[in-house]
Amino acid sequence: MTDNVVVTGIGVMAPNGLSTEEFWTSTLKGRGGIAELTRFDAASSPSRLAGQIPGFDPLDHIPKRLMPQTDISTRYALAAAAAALEDARVDPAGLPEYDMGVVTSNATGGFEFTHREFRKLWTEGPKSVSVYESFAWFYAVNTGQISIRHGLRGPGCVLVGEQAGGLDALGAARRTVRLGTPLVVSGGVDSALDPWGWASHVSSGRISRATDPRRAYLPFDAEARGYVPGEGGAILILEAADAARARGARGYATIAGYAATFDPRPDSGRPPGLRRAAELAIADAGLDPSRIDVVFADAAGVPHLDAAEAEAISGLFGPRAVPVTAPKALTGRLYAGGGPLDVVAAVLAVRDGVVPPTAGTTDVPAAYGIDLVLDGPRYQEVGAALVLARGKGGFNAAVVVRAADSTA
Repeated sequence: MTDNVVVTGIGVMAPNGLSTEEFWTSTLKGRGGIAELTRFDAASSPSRLAGQIPGFDPLDHIPKRLMPQTDISTRYALAAAAAALEDARVDPAGLPEYDMGVVTSNATGGFEFTHREFRKLWTEGPKSVSVYESFAWFYAVNTGQISIRHGLRGPGCVLVGEQAGGLDALGAARRTVRLGTPLVVSGGVDSALDPWGWASHVSSGRISRATDPRRAYLPFDAEARGYVPGEGGAILILEAADAARARGARGYATIAGYAATFDPRPDSGRPPGLRRAAELAIADAGLDPSRIDVVFADAAGVPHLDAAEAEAISGLFGPRAVPVTAPKALTGRLYAGGGPLDVVAAVLAVRDGVVPPTAGTTDVPAAYGIDLVLDGPRYQEVGAALVLARGKGGFNAAVVVRAADSTA
């Protein structure tokens, strides 16, 4: 079993960047991707802001023959996977096909595709429904399409845990590499901005009704009133460190620790599981909390959830003892894509020695006891970063990222 698992390639599809460096530059400069929803007429909706990906032409990324069989979320996933493989300088045709696996996360499936086919079923009858409906809606479709597109026949699976699921995918991919598969394509991508998908977002009761994109999603702010849904995410290439070295690959960083927990039932009197997930991930990385240089927060933007996360962070590290950031304030919450995109930001923070700011937030309640990075980037050494994510229904996940050449 190999212990060190490194990130050798990154592919990003985000509302504020269609490449890794574009996303990172936007994140450091505070350029957001939240705007009025344009996928359909949302004038009658109580919430009308979303983190949409602009300027994406799928035919720049996938063959035309795949268009009829893919939801927009799968097109994003295929584009991000191809970019990650290119960034890692991997030619799948030159490696043993069973030495490469795929582990992704998806929270909503192919919402836009399947809802279009449902409309055909109800208005035109079953003969009008696409044969591709049999799989294009499915949570595992991104894993399958990436695997088929690149000939990756090693272990494959999908994890579903809403916002926490993307970190769970990376944790499962790390385990897969450690068990002997040299390379795994992993991460998460989501999109559910069609009318039905939007209705499901709004029905959660956690969506901001603000109309100003700059003030709609304010994590940890005294005026926080909910979050903004978004689309996109990130795909990463995870490799065994020795295999990466053997082919001369660059290692961005190490996925050093991972853990997941589940919240107890609300009336149990027991605390939420987020802090325990963080503790376990840090221990799995061979560290103690004092070695963590920054926390990328889940940052729900919902007051009671922000307060609970702040309590977990300040309780674990001490009041204002570690910088905390939430770059997702620029993109909205991307569900299965949110955790992997935060991991990309953490990897780049380690690479560049900088903590990105949290956009929009200006007034953090003193009772939260956290050092939220505001106004602009904070330049400092980042040897280890903790990424947190929570999924609706009680899912918690945590990942620790470390410099590629670091040791415990």
